[in-house]
Amino acid sequence: MTTLGLALPLVLSYLVGAFPTAVVLGRLFWKTDVRQHGSGNAGATNAWRVLGWKAGIPVLLLDLGKGALAAGAIAHLPIGDAPIDPASLAVCCGVVAVLGHVFPIYTRFRGGKGVATAAGMLVVVAPASVGIAAGVFALLLVSTGYVSLGSILAAWSIPITVLTLPRPPDTPVSTALVALAFAVAGFITITHRSNIRRLLRGEEKAFQRLQLWRRLGHR
Repeated sequence: MTTLGLALPLVLSYLVGAFPTAVVLGRLFWKTDVRQHGSGNAGATNAWRVLGWKAGIPVLLLDLGKGALAAGAIAHLPIGDAPIDPASLAVCCGVVAVLGHVFPIYTRFRGGKGVATAAGMLVVVAPASVGIAAGVFALLLVSTGYVSLGSILAAWSIPITVLTLPRPPDTPVSTALVALAFAVAGFITITHRSNIRRLLRGEEKAFQRLQLWRRLGHR
């Protein structure tokens, strides 16, 4: 039962995380495979770029939900005793869901970059840090228009705030959460390596309509 209490939640988390939201919605409602257009990624950003906000927003919300479901619900199913504490199991289930999103078995392991799914998982296990990360992302998006830059810097703000935000007295920071935060930040950076190269070459495409500061400056 101990093995089942760990293995089954992880398997379920992977299968949920691997659900190819952008691919399914794109084919079902727009008869389009988003992987054949734009950046080629099966994520919310490319769905928005290729199909517009009516596709991008649902994909974003569902991808967020995958991470939240894994960490907040699947990790707490009454399956059996796991050999780790509940908080660590929630972290593990969330991480596996992110891996499922990036390497989905349903679409030959070709998925998205994991930002939304990781954010959904972190909303459950580190809500305050995610709130700050969302602010960092929004600030960079309206100032630069680069989703990739906002995603990377927002991801790195999470381990920083996990370590520095005030905690109740005599409450040590969770080692599993710190490891998760750094792992997610590193993983998001790695999955955005092509975007980083384009940013350095000045070739990354920006969402100009979202560059609110620039638009206000031209008035």
